[in-house]
Amino acid sequence: MSEASETQAEIAIEQRHVDLVYARLDELRAEAAAMRDKSYEYGREATPEALNERDVMLNHANRTLQSLNAESEGLVFGRLDLASGDTVHIGRLGIRDQRFDNLLVDWRAPLAAPFYQATPEQPQGVVRRRVIRSSRERVVDVSDDLLDPDRAPSDMRVIGDGALMAALSRSRGETMRNIVATIQKEQDEAIRAPEGGVTEITGGPGTGKTAVALHRAAYLLYRDQRRLGGPGVLVIGPSPVFMSYISRVLPSMGEHNVELRALGEVLDGISTGAIDDPRTAEIKGSSRMVKVLRRALRLPPPEEPGELRIFYRGTVLKLESDELARIRRKLNNKGVPPNKNRMKAADALLEALWQQASELAGENFHPDREKLITEIGERIEFHRFLVAWWPALYPLQVLRWLSDPARLAKAARRLLSAEEVDLLAKAWTDPTEWTVADIALIDELRVLTGPPPKRREQPEPDPAAEQPRRPFNYDEYAHVVVDEAQDLSPMQWRMVGRRGKHASWTLVGDPVQSSWPDPAEADTARDEALSGQHAHRRFTLRTNYRNSAEIFEVAAGAVRDLVAAEELPTAVRSTGFEPVRRQVPEPDLVTATGEAARELLEAAEGTVGVITTMARRDEVRSWLSAIEDPRLRVVGSLDAKGMEYDAVAVVDPEGLAAESSTGSRALYVALSRATHLLTVLKPS
Repeated sequence: MSEASETQAEIAIEQRHVDLVYARLDELRAEAAAMRDKSYEYGREATPEALNERDVMLNHANRTLQSLNAESEGLVFGRLDLASGDTVHIGRLGIRDQRFDNLLVDWRAPLAAPFYQATPEQPQGVVRRRVIRSSRERVVDVSDDLLDPDRAPSDMRVIGDGALMAALSRSRGETMRNIVATIQKEQDEAIRAPEGGVTEITGGPGTGKTAVALHRAAYLLYRDQRRLGGPGVLVIGPSPVFMSYISRVLPSMGEHNVELRALGEVLDGISTGAIDDPRTAEIKGSSRMVKVLRRALRLPPPEEPGELRIFYRGTVLKLESDELARIRRKLNNKGVPPNKNRMKAADALLEALWQQASELAGENFHPDREKLITEIGERIEFHRFLVAWWPALYPLQVLRWLSDPARLAKAARRLLSAEEVDLLAKAWTDPTEWTVADIALIDELRVLTGPPPKRREQPEPDPAAEQPRRPFNYDEYAHVVVDEAQDLSPMQWRMVGRRGKHASWTLVGDPVQSSWPDPAEADTARDEALSGQHAHRRFTLRTNYRNSAEIFEVAAGAVRDLVAAEELPTAVRSTGFEPVRRQVPEPDLVTATGEAARELLEAAEGTVGVITTMARRDEVRSWLSAIEDPRLRVVGSLDAKGMEYDAVAVVDPEGLAAESSTGSRALYVALSRATHLLTVLKPS
């Protein structure tokens, strides 16, 4: 039998099993729908017991249907032929037949672990491992690894060259695919690590860090749905572009109780994708800003009244600016958030008025303490003064006040330089444009000010949007995943840490790709954010599956002088296509960029990314606006974090390195986004 005929014969064998799985899936869906419908009958009795039973049945039925209806590209993707003679099929969820025998084993189950962990050196009882590739319900290809040839039956067929390289050769689409069919042993060890404490997954470009972290979240939910499912899992990534890219991975595995947020979306009620220039972002992200903000809250409001004058029973009582400043200092020294101190502020003013009244007491003026405090405390003019002198504070309002350079200089004395004060004040002059770096500052102020009374300006959920199931600024997540963790500023670590006060953590990153200029400062903030965690385990992924060896050689050249060789991963795939490098006169850059984009779109099957500086991003988009191919993406250097494309054109590599405080590391990131083809356009 020819090789093609053997392949088709094995495909037909797998197709018969896949048909059984989908037929059983339809039966299970029908059973779950019937359970859901039956639950409504219990609710009609309207007794507490019936309503409770209805809710339990309805919740179970809906969860079952949600799992069975999860979108996926091929429900069945693997098979193990064991030395015992048994056969195990692996898939995106577990399915049993009517006799409760396994038709399909969930990839997260212990029985499926050898699919990822078995090697020829340690086959773990596996003779043949097969990856099954499907298009919807139709099997289109199979690929085998023979792990234990000595125990293979004489008639066992072995098809293809292995699953991983086949997967790597396929083009990229709009969103990240899940990798359950091609998880490698080093990745599987990180995915199945114990849940508690901090699990750190590090590795260079293309090592699958993000996919591993997402699959780890799915694995943990599968293993302990009761403990993790209620409180939920939070995944934080660098940008909205990136979060959109990974958005389908967990739902494709049947996991929906996970929140995905970019760093600019962590704070409820406000979100942004806008970014500062690197120098301004560096100042805003510095841990020095904690003291700056604390000092800012001790300052009087911009329109502070200069004195409190009260006419009481024929006598003028007056608190002048020096006395008011003394009272403010005393209140601030208590260390209580100012919004929780408002009643104490009123009490302190009334007490000062009483002290003055008692000193003025004489033949015609005999004040009584309780009467004075009660009478003045109920006066409208006293309340108007209190509102102006000790107003309720709102984080956005406080940050707007710091656009006044003189006010900011007072708060930042001996903490920020005059140049830094000037940059920040200018950054906050537009009260409508907040940046990703501002979100962490606003969250810090949310905690420092304490909860204010609600008013119109306070961020509220959009009534037209789906209402969140959890309270505002929920901090009870059971597990938190932070991707591109090496880029978080100290202030962002403080913000992220608040969301997982009782959580376990998965941190994903690569120090070589860091865009934060002071890693030691960020490490300190990270350690403080995770101070409650005792267990700490680290997994380093060393194999670059994304880039061809030819492309990664160019990317690694950008940082070889900065890092040790062992910090760079090894690219395992060669395509024979060398990257193209062109020096282009600046006046010809528009034309050259268009030509490069069209060439790559013609040569590549999947997505094409054009990566340039953040400053030129919109300009380059306008250059390529006539190209209507939906596969084209024009992104700035920060937008490209974590992304991958079949082909990439890097426009202005020197400018890209120059605009980042980490220099060539930013260029390394851009150059390592391509899987197959790379073109570099250098203006001259």
